[in-house]
Amino acid sequence: MSSQIEPAGTPAPSTDAAEWAARANQAARSVTRSFGRRLLFLPGTHLGAVSLPGNARKSLTGPWHYWWQAHYVDCLVDAGRRELATKTKFDGDSRPSAGRLASRLVTTIRLRNLFRFVNDYYDDMAWLALATHRLEKLAEETKKPGRRRNAYVQKSLTLQFDSASTDHLGGGTFWSTKRDFKNTPATAPVSLYYARTGHTERAQGLVNWLNTKLLHPERGIYQDGLRIKDGGIELDAAIYTYNQGPVLGALLALGGDENLGRAVNLVDAVQRELTLHGTHVLRGDGTGDGGLFTGILLRYLALAARDTRLPDASRDTAKQLVQNTAEAFWAGRRVDPDAVSGRKDTPAIVFSFAPQRPASETYPPGAAVELSTQLQAWMALEAAATL
Repeated sequence: MSSQIEPAGTPAPSTDAAEWAARANQAARSVTRSFGRRLLFLPGTHLGAVSLPGNARKSLTGPWHYWWQAHYVDCLVDAGRRELATKTKFDGDSRPSAGRLASRLVTTIRLRNLFRFVNDYYDDMAWLALATHRLEKLAEETKKPGRRRNAYVQKSLTLQFDSASTDHLGGGTFWSTKRDFKNTPATAPVSLYYARTGHTERAQGLVNWLNTKLLHPERGIYQDGLRIKDGGIELDAAIYTYNQGPVLGALLALGGDENLGRAVNLVDAVQRELTLHGTHVLRGDGTGDGGLFTGILLRYLALAARDTRLPDASRDTAKQLVQNTAEAFWAGRRVDPDAVSGRKDTPAIVFSFAPQRPASETYPPGAAVELSTQLQAWMALEAAATL
């Protein structure tokens, strides 16, 4: 395991829960005010711009990142839970609550996705199903409307997961409608979704498949997937940070001695295999889709840190990983004075996509800033705020 001593220049993480919550609020305001847009100027809609600077036309003709928007929903639910606890809106009384924005975002995802929630990638749909399930729980606690719509999303997408989780290749979930690749990115969040919605036998079957087929026997972390190619089966042995997160979440959701033991091993493996050398700071995975990866893993490490069924040593490791990585994102932020003074085409706070590098280096003034990377930092701060 890596040394717990951070290299020179790495700031010690804050231990003040109120400070973490304030930081998460700042990230939430920066993302929602700058990236948040109406779709075609339609009232009651809300969608995250893929990058800034941007324009309304590109929101329809440019790339459509369904799963980025799903994680945007998840971040808003995090902020909504803090609002519920503090009875204070993250962006002031005159602006919509986080839960209201999340509800608008789910509706707008359907509009932007050609009036449906189904798409060609089962992992995308799994992330949205997980987010809307959490949003439904928030709606129940706040007694706000939207539960019927959330239930429709989940019913529609569950049918997709049932069809994609087959006995081909011994189990697992297909990644896309091409049905030529079963992988951790789809199988893990589908398993977690099944576990959270009471389908424990299906969830456990998917976890068992991951453990049998894709868990690296020496490194203790999960490889990417099994691909059907030229009549044979080919292992994609790539290791991604985010893949470990929903596996960890599913192990915790299912519980039991074996699953919890594997969760302990996975936390240790993440610290050993996926951190910057000599630190408790997770590595970054670049921009684009990779701009979400580290934040996703932190979300589930925070669950492990709070889970009293795990040994204290494992919980402490998970906590250090969350707080140190979140501190690195915060310390490396860049404040844009133009945005603070009222410009809408640039975020007020710019976070780096790499925890070890400042945003002034990765996103210098004038550079296009991607939504995925800003959601990642926001997610990291929300994870730290729960500890």
